[in-house]
Amino acid sequence: MIWALLSGLLYGLAQPGWGIWPLGWVCLVPLLHTLRGKGATESFLLGLSAGTVAFLSSVYWIVVAVNRYGAIPLPIALPILLLLSLYLGSYWGLYGLGTSWMMATGPIRGTVGPAALWVLLEYLRGHLFGGFPWALLAHSHWKVLAFIQICDITGAYGLSFLLAAGSAAFALVLERHKGAFRAVAFVTISSLGVLLYGWAKLKEPLPEPSLRVGIVQGNVEQNLKWDEAYSRQILTIHKELTLRLISEAPTMVIWPETAFPDYFPEGELSEAMRQVAKEARRYLLFGSLRRSRGRVYNSAFLLSPEGEVMGWYDKLHLVPFGEFIPMRRYLEPIFGQLASLGDITPGQEMTLFHLPGGDFSVLICFEVIFPELSRLALRRGADFLVTITNDAWFGRTAAPYQHMAQVVFRAVEGRVWIARAANTGISGVVDPKGRIVRATELFTTEAFTALVGKTSGLTLYCRLGDWFVLLAGAIFIASASLRRPNRDRSSSPGVPGCRGRP
Repeated sequence: MIWALLSGLLYGLAQPGWGIWPLGWVCLVPLLHTLRGKGATESFLLGLSAGTVAFLSSVYWIVVAVNRYGAIPLPIALPILLLLSLYLGSYWGLYGLGTSWMMATGPIRGTVGPAALWVLLEYLRGHLFGGFPWALLAHSHWKVLAFIQICDITGAYGLSFLLAAGSAAFALVLERHKGAFRAVAFVTISSLGVLLYGWAKLKEPLPEPSLRVGIVQGNVEQNLKWDEAYSRQILTIHKELTLRLISEAPTMVIWPETAFPDYFPEGELSEAMRQVAKEARRYLLFGSLRRSRGRVYNSAFLLSPEGEVMGWYDKLHLVPFGEFIPMRRYLEPIFGQLASLGDITPGQEMTLFHLPGGDFSVLICFEVIFPELSRLALRRGADFLVTITNDAWFGRTAAPYQHMAQVVFRAVEGRVWIARAANTGISGVVDPKGRIVRATELFTTEAFTALVGKTSGLTLYCRLGDWFVLLAGAIFIASASLRRPNRDRSSSPGVPGCRGRP
């Protein structure tokens, strides 16, 4: 159990925030070492324990979000974190169960089989019950640019496969397995191939970016955002930051998620919002709540330099326990009435906004962690992407860095420029190679301009989607079906062909 818990801790330390990325290559080794020779129940429980610790150490910020800002009492917030970690850890339990079964195969199948299973489970975690593809194994390498370039072909799952295979190979070395050399050779050759591809991509010149955008980070405290007494002050903060940028001639200025502290386009404050665009004489993109037919949406609006609404986008994928309460009718009889930010309604379709310098789509907050949404936007014709968020919910935790890491992967997967405006940071611009061109600090009030460019066409990953997951499924099936009997185990007497003592 100690070995298993160590794996979970190493995994958490490898994730953005803690940022010890080399641990991504070895974090599964202690768990793999202890799985050998274990039965099905033990293997599942060891994996579950490791996974629970992995997510307790990487998504601990859930407590801050739901307790401090979500108005959910601490006695409920802590069990929410534990239950979420147990649920996410259950995928590790399945990994332990499947891997212990495949350990009797040869060194190559015993390396690629568990790695393929890891990919399948990451994919399932990202899609079942609404999906939570946060803190993937690949995300540990968000700053190691040479390795992440392969994601324009395989998505993040390709890099997760390589890292999981690395742990399997190192586990064989630790156990002095006679086939360890072949496993290490496979991982080494594969890694060199990925690195050569990455270096080649990093050397390719990018088309010169030509569209200048302004990004405003208002740094409004979460407990003030919806206080009506501060509405005018909040609008003034963003307005003044916007007007500072006019001398740099941005085509568009971007405000964060729900930066407009009311429902747009209702009331006097909405008219003041239109006046900001008119005074700045710029296109203005901002986040706001929107009401329609008794429903509330988390939206992004684009105003013209004349203050006219050019379009809006309603957030498609909502945050559980932040924008809606899953299974509310079952939870409230147990815990009492649970607060939620307006009981948000999901939108219906991805919007393509039009500017003189190019078309773009918006991903609001949580949506940037779902690669299928960025692929959808790019296939619909977006030249670049914008993501707006309010990471004040996370406080000073690892979460803002983990969230920013997702932007880096979306940029590489689609070879697309992404501009990010975050209320309390991290705001910035990421280029198609995953390089952070500009980034702010957390909890600072800032405004800046930067250039973004257009995509040069759809990548293989954007065209084919998660084809690598299908390949991983085939590898897993082949590895599991070719399992050889474990001749080291004792067998019952009297059965023809069995060896060993009774």
